[in-house]
Amino acid sequence: MKKQFETKKIAVAVALCLGASLVSAQPGPIKIGVVTPLSGTYTPIGEQVKMGLDLAAREINAAGGINGRKINLIYEDEEANPAVATQKAEKLFQVEKVDFLTGTVNSGSTLAVGQVAERNNKLIATSVSFADSITGDKCSPNVFRVNARAGMQSAALAAWVDKEIPKSNIFFIGPDYEMGRSTVSAFKRASTEKGAKDVGEVFAPLDNKDYSPYFGQVRAAKPNVIYTSVAGNDTVRLFSQMEEYGLNKGVTLVGASGTVTSQNMGAIGKSANGFVTGVGYSPKLDNPANKKFVADFQKAYNKLPDLYGADSYGLLYFYKAAVEKAKSTETDKVRTAMDDLSWQTPQGTKKMRAGDHQAMQDMFAVRVENGEFNIVGRVPSDQAIGPDVCTRF
Repeated sequence: MKKQFETKKIAVAVALCLGASLVSAQPGPIKIGVVTPLSGTYTPIGEQVKMGLDLAAREINAAGGINGRKINLIYEDEEANPAVATQKAEKLFQVEKVDFLTGTVNSGSTLAVGQVAERNNKLIATSVSFADSITGDKCSPNVFRVNARAGMQSAALAAWVDKEIPKSNIFFIGPDYEMGRSTVSAFKRASTEKGAKDVGEVFAPLDNKDYSPYFGQVRAAKPNVIYTSVAGNDTVRLFSQMEEYGLNKGVTLVGASGTVTSQNMGAIGKSANGFVTGVGYSPKLDNPANKKFVADFQKAYNKLPDLYGADSYGLLYFYKAAVEKAKSTETDKVRTAMDDLSWQTPQGTKKMRAGDHQAMQDMFAVRVENGEFNIVGRVPSDQAIGPDVCTRF
């Protein structure tokens, strides 16, 4: 009897050990770091990023995850500050051991975090940053962009301006950092190639409180089109002050896709009416995937998605498709899988160009009318993408 008891004890111990081994062998969740502005002037953009990512993560996890593993999103506030963004990214890579990172809004943050990713042999993707340099002369093998860059937005907007206001005189107002100068440069090149005239430019600091000191220079240039690429709360102040000083009378106001969004349109008010932009997304896109996305987004948050929410939502499906193709979360295997990958988004099918890691997609010109973005023009992806100038990989 004693011998039988001892045998049973040994069997139980072995079973417990095997059970423990099996438990420890189960893969945990896939950790994705999100470094995005949750405070400061770009907070409304960061909120759309978070809403889009959270919605996609809930859907993917409810359907079983990626290769059977759930997604765990870990957020850090970058404050739209590249120095803060690099610290938070380093923490997520080194301490949290995230498998992948996204969320950067400020183009300077994306460029800086890309260097951190290279040092840690990890991949990142932006769903917001516009600066052409990110997938151009400062491209990185570890950085991907799923949203439209400044040159693609400019292609759609310049085509509309050339059709509606040919041979226009354009004045440019941008925020004084990487994205601002890149977007102004891209639209200036696209519009002047079609016959428009550059009549002047100013660059104001990020989070600028008073734009009126620049208005005399704008009036002296006598533009009939003003282009701007300010964003977030800066747009509210610029548009309100232009209305107050009558600067927008007799002028068509156009700009980058991040200038007027569903997040700041309410605060801008009637001053946003008539604003036209080139953009990679509109809630009014007429396809089944977008209709479902918009309905789910409104149900979850009681508001419409903008391009940041849509592109951040699509980003997780891009990563999911790559990991499933690679059958791994290892950096080299996922990078290879991402090259030339096609995946489904609310905008339709996108394809990641392997040469510079820039997503290809159709582009649209949209005009703000009574609080809505109505589509007024379209440029196919092969005409909007522009040349691949990346030489690093």
